[in-house]
Amino acid sequence: MNFKELIEQRYSVRSYQDKEVEKEKLITILEAGQIAPSAVNNQPWHFIVVQEAENHKQFSEIYHRDWFNEAPVYIVVCGDHDQAWKRKEDGKDHCDIDAAIAIDHMTLQATELGLGTCWICNFYVEKCKDYFNLPEHIEPIAILSLGYPKNKQAPVKKRKSLEEIVHWEKF
Repeated sequence: MNFKELIEQRYSVRSYQDKEVEKEKLITILEAGQIAPSAVNNQPWHFIVVQEAENHKQFSEIYHRDWFNEAPVYIVVCGDHDQAWKRKEDGKDHCDIDAAIAIDHMTLQATELGLGTCWICNFYVEKCKDYFNLPEHIEPIAILSLGYPKNKQAPVKKRKSLEEIVHWEKF
């Protein structure tokens, strides 16, 4: 599959099969996040994998959607603000950007392996911090649900035209 086909096939999966994700596929996905580029190569991320059934019930309180409970695996992507590069001019912390690149690498790798993901940002951050006992400088940035999608066909994605989003030379 070429890259364009891969990115066209990737979509937010909100319905998963009751099927375990193979360990070797999970490791391949985590390695895709590991090799993602980051500002100054600081790699300010941590990936917390939740897959044990006994952890699913309590963890599901972090994000209240019925479909969320169907996913066999969750990857909680955390950013380490102490490790993240900060721009000198204005102090902008690039932790979120670096984590987003790692997440995108993992979503695309999962798609190539026949798995589906959903990138979740609307969750209870404080509950997540408490659940994992995260130190103050570690922020849960997003949760990636992961598993085999029930529906094999990606929905049609509406996208703005290039004319609406591309500016040549000046805004």
